[in-house]
Amino acid sequence: MRFHHIGVACRDIGEEIAQLSRVHEIVSQTPVVRDPEQDAQVVMLTLSDGTLMELVAGPQVETLVKKNIGLYHLCFEVEDIQWEIDRLVGEGAMLIAPPKPAALFNGRTVAFLYVAYGMIELLSQKQG
Repeated sequence: MRFHHIGVACRDIGEEIAQLSRVHEIVSQTPVVRDPEQDAQVVMLTLSDGTLMELVAGPQVETLVKKNIGLYHLCFEVEDIQWEIDRLVGEGAMLIAPPKPAALFNGRTVAFLYVAYGMIELLSQKQG
């Protein structure tokens, strides 16, 4: 597993980008993408130090936003997503959302698990 990005829950992506740009230098961003599989709007920002930050808005994160919780997940890129899921579940992780294609990552597969320190997203290195 290799760290890929930080996922941040937000109410409004445009407002969140404006807030973040007062704290961080944003050097690039993808277009905002509507992801029907995740029932969310998402965008990926690249900060000046190379950190990737995914902003997520929509029903998936409403509860977090209402509680003023911004940190949504940490994402790790993996070579074999099913093998990693099986390994992590075997170590006590709970599978929250099974693998499905993600619009922001051109259909690469993602899965969400709950581990001791919170929610993680696994992102397959390859499509399909």
